[in-house]
Amino acid sequence: MHTPRTSGRPDRAPDALFGLDELSTEPRIPSHAGPLFRDSEQARRMLSVREIHAEPAAAASPRGEQILARFPDADVFPISSHWRIPELHGNKGNAERWVRIKSTVLVLGEKKTLTVRPNGRSADWIAPGAANGCAMACAYCYVPRRKGYANPITVFTNIDRIIARLTRHVADQGPKSAPNQCDPSAWVYDIGENNDCSVDALISENTADLVRAFARWHTAKASFATKFVNPDLLLLEPRARTRIRFSLMPPDDSRLLDIRTSPVEQRIAAAGDFVEAGYEVHFNLSPVVIRPGWEQAWAQLLQHMDDVLPRTVKEQAAAEVIMLTHNRDLHDVNMAWHPRAEDAIWRPDLQQAKRSENGSWNVRYRNTTKAAAVETVRRLVRTHAPWLPIRYAF
Repeated sequence: MHTPRTSGRPDRAPDALFGLDELSTEPRIPSHAGPLFRDSEQARRMLSVREIHAEPAAAASPRGEQILARFPDADVFPISSHWRIPELHGNKGNAERWVRIKSTVLVLGEKKTLTVRPNGRSADWIAPGAANGCAMACAYCYVPRRKGYANPITVFTNIDRIIARLTRHVADQGPKSAPNQCDPSAWVYDIGENNDCSVDALISENTADLVRAFARWHTAKASFATKFVNPDLLLLEPRARTRIRFSLMPPDDSRLLDIRTSPVEQRIAAAGDFVEAGYEVHFNLSPVVIRPGWEQAWAQLLQHMDDVLPRTVKEQAAAEVIMLTHNRDLHDVNMAWHPRAEDAIWRPDLQQAKRSENGSWNVRYRNTTKAAAVETVRRLVRTHAPWLPIRYAF
C-alpha cells in the first residue's frame, strides 16, 4: 500500500527567523561542482532504499516529498508513529537481518519534542535531532537500544520547526561569557546525537540546512561525530561554524567493529579537505577497546595521524577520548549477526554494570581498569601527537 503524496505544506516561521532565504527543497550545487557523491554507486551501496515507512504528515511535507522523489522505486507504507512499527521494532527475527534492514529501509516521521538539552561534555547543548538511527552497523552503537532489533534511519521532515527552535535558543543564550571545554567562544550544539549527519546527507537536505543555519549564527557552532566521508558536505559553506568530529580507532578494530563505515585511513585523509572547505575538524578517539595489543595499535594510529595530517588540521584540532560502553541487549542482538565482535567488546572479566540515564543496564570497564586505560591514551597522545589537545576523556 502506498502513501498518497499530497502537496500540502505545513506552516512555516518567517524566513528571517531562520537567517536563511528559504529552507532548501532541492540541493544547492555550486556551478563548478560535478556530480553529487550521493548519486554515486558507493552511496547506493550504503543506501539502497526499497521500503519507506512514513507518517502521513511527514510524507506530505516538502522535505518528505523530496525524499520520496529521491527513491521513486521504494514501496511506501503509512504508519501512525515512527516509534511504533511492529514489523521492525521489537521483532527478534530482525536481528539476523540487522545490516540489510539498515540499507534497504527508511522511516519518515515528524519530530514531536523539540527539546534543547544541556550537555557539557562534547557540546554545550544537544539539539533536537533531524534524524535517528543509522545505515552503518557499528557493533557497539548505543542508538538501537531504544528501538529493539532494527535501527534503520528515521528522517524527521519538519526541519523548519527544528531550525526555528534552535534559532530561538541561540538568540536566548546571547554571546558565550566564558570559555569551557566545549569551545572558548561559541555555544556548541550537537546536531547528531543519535544519527550520523554525513550519512543523512545522502537522503535529504536536512544536514545542509543545519550547516547553513549555523553559518549565519555568530555566537553558536554546530557539531557532529561521523564515521563516513561524504564529499557532498564540501560543497557547503560552513564558515567555521560547524565542527566535524571524525571518529577514529585502530584500523583492525574498525574492520571488526565499524561495519559499513568509511575506512579509518580515509577519514584521516579527508580532514584536510574539510578544514579547507571551512569546517572545524576534531577527532573522537572512540571507542577505546581494551584487547591484547591495544596500546601498540593506538600508538601506530597516532603516529599515522602525525605523519599524514597537514599543518592546517593540526593547528585547530582537538580530541575526545571515549572508552567503550556496551549493553546486554545489544550483546544479544550482536550474537545473532556478528558474534566475532562480541569476543572483543563483551568482557565480563574487565567490565561492570552501569545504570544509564534512560534506566537500562550498560556495561563499562571497571573503574580502575578504565582510569588506567585513559591515562595510557593520554600518554600515547602526548608522545605521538603532542599537537592534539584532549578536550575530555571518559
